[in-house]
Amino acid sequence: MKLATVQIDPRFRGPPRSGNGGYVVGLLARYAPGPMDVRLRQPPPLGAPLDVLAREGGALELCAGEVVLASAVPTTVDVLVPEAPSFEIATEASTRYAGFGTNPFPECFVCGPQRPPGDGLRIFAGATSVGGSPLYAAPWRPDATLAGTRRSIRPEFMAAALDCPGYFAVAVDGEPMLLGSLAFEIERAVEVEERCVVIAWSLGGAGRKWRAGTAVFGADGACAARGVATWIALRPEQVPRP
Repeated sequence: MKLATVQIDPRFRGPPRSGNGGYVVGLLARYAPGPMDVRLRQPPPLGAPLDVLAREGGALELCAGEVVLASAVPTTVDVLVPEAPSFEIATEASTRYAGFGTNPFPECFVCGPQRPPGDGLRIFAGATSVGGSPLYAAPWRPDATLAGTRRSIRPEFMAAALDCPGYFAVAVDGEPMLLGSLAFEIERAVEVEERCVVIAWSLGGAGRKWRAGTAVFGADGACAARGVATWIALRPEQVPRP
């Protein structure tokens, strides 16, 4: 059954010609009643009409015609979230953001340093530690363009914030990777200009496949959203060119 037709605005790109993975995950899961595990199957095009379809068992699909771009199934996000650093420590950690030097997608909606404030999310996660445990952290103060009703940040942007920090927690020397899947849960929406902290940590992996945990903390220090992502390293011929 068709639930909606959506389009990915070019603003929300990750690679130059396709949507940011986390944004696309959140766009699809917006039509779900609870936590979803979303698998990205094909690069989602920009500016094209895409159908959101309901399938059996609460599953969803995002399709371009007959091509399935992403599929989602209900899930439980069972991951132990580390303690978050303070907003000030996260701000200091962001000065060590590796993407300032090597970034395969410098115009990414979430982590691209070439995106100006009010355009990209500018979540620049850098290395730090809490209680001796290594993690990556960044401050985030979402702007008003990301809000729905009552100044609450919309689900697709909460999911987007859970995307790219995980890449920097698992990438080696800036190795290009793309998000393969993201299971996420939103406990509460954060608000416009709220002083948030985004963290990411490695859950291990091997070969071309790695897993990362990510979380968004609100100004009250409580976890607002959490996710578990699978990242796939690209072969040289797969790296999109500007």
